Amino acid sequence: MNLPREFEKEMSALLGPEEYKEYLKCFDEPRHYGLRVNTAKISVEDFLKIAPWPLEPVPWIRNGFYYDGDAVQPAKHPYYFAGLYYLQEPSAMTPADRLPVDPGDRVLDVCAAPGGKATELGAKLNGTGVLAANDLSSSRAKGLLKNLELFGIGNVLVLSEEPGKLAPYFREYFDKILIDAPCSGEGMFRKDRKMVRAWEEHGPEYFSKIQRSIVTQAAQMLRPGGMMLYSTCTFSPKENEQTIEYLLKEYPEFEICEMEGYEGFSEGIPAAAERQDEALRRTVRIFPHRMSGEGHFLALLRKGGKAGGARGTSAGGRSRKLPPELEEFLEDVDRRMDPGRIEVRGGRVYYMPEDLPDLKGIRFLRTGLLLGELKKNRFEPSQAFAMNLKKDEYRRTLDLRAQDPRVIRYLKGETLDTEDLTSPKEKGWYLVCVDGYPLGFGKLVNQTLKNKYLPGWRWQSQ
Repeated sequence: MNLPREFEKEMSALLGPEEYKEYLKCFDEPRHYGLRVNTAKISVEDFLKIAPWPLEPVPWIRNGFYYDGDAVQPAKHPYYFAGLYYLQEPSAMTPADRLPVDPGDRVLDVCAAPGGKATELGAKLNGTGVLAANDLSSSRAKGLLKNLELFGIGNVLVLSEEPGKLAPYFREYFDKILIDAPCSGEGMFRKDRKMVRAWEEHGPEYFSKIQRSIVTQAAQMLRPGGMMLYSTCTFSPKENEQTIEYLLKEYPEFEICEMEGYEGFSEGIPAAAERQDEALRRTVRIFPHRMSGEGHFLALLRKGGKAGGARGTSAGGRSRKLPPELEEFLEDVDRRMDPGRIEVRGGRVYYMPEDLPDLKGIRFLRTGLLLGELKKNRFEPSQAFAMNLKKDEYRRTLDLRAQDPRVIRYLKGETLDTEDLTSPKEKGWYLVCVDGYPLGFGKLVNQTLKNKYLPGWRWQSQ
């Protein structure tokens, strides 16, 4: 393919002329398709028992697999609609995998859309702590919200702000921060040829300024002792080693940490930075001619100092009377919920994460788990709540096999007749599942199961 001359010059200098020839050969090889299992819903072992197609492990990602993208369409299978996996290029799985997230952590994904990293961070939290997922573009943030809800992640804040606007609200608040920074996309040239044209419009010089702004703003939001992972899908030292060097100069309390290795990883290049700090060797480069993935750069950093200060304002513990129609619905939910964390705003009911700061003035798409809406003396549960539940947490279910044609009918928004029901024909809300994993709600009225699957999510026939 035709690569920009300036890129060829810089890449040849980075790799050396002989290895640059090896790099060019990878453009004749097929791209890699990846699938990452949602371990908050299903274990890797259990998913492999029901996987409908052959999968090959991604050797450096525990829950990552290659699949044949020319032969199968995982996005057109009911398990995708059940949120059992996310389709993601294998190298792009690495940043969220290598950021060590612990239960109860407060985690920020600064540039989160469309959600490939955020969904994995949320799965690691497994319903604890809080995940703040931010993207400046409100349209992209809507797609981010859908993917988080599809994955069943409820302990979320989905924000759409400049990172600098967030810093005063979340100063030293987060335990872990991931920055998958906007970049020139050199590592994606093989996967998406349109990236070459975009590079010619905005190259490394343009993006390095944005990246330096983002990392220094994020540094203010990380608590002392916390960890931050910076990543790009580009090769340019301006956007990689030199950006990390800039952060360390502005915030010398940060240090570069070793991360879990893999035989195909390449170390960072100290000579590509001004001060040639040997610690930059601890950063990681992924080259597509050295391993089965597209180009990436990662740096794991720890902020020095001692943690201190208040943890925020708890949303729980307050005595709060719930609307009777909500209480009636929750009688069928087998889950302990803190009434003090339930908030009703404009008829919508949310289950809030704990220990949030005052968010007044921030633009957000979602705070907490949307449980549903209050409508004329009744409560209507949300699609997000259905995806957040486990099958055994709700009293009435309709569990269908993946091969059952009723699954596709349900996902298309069609009504199911009562003879389709295999469970007792008691009127009320039913949690519709595929092989034990929730898809959404239906309501049995007058011997008909009315379809409540969210219209914007419905199966589109090709």
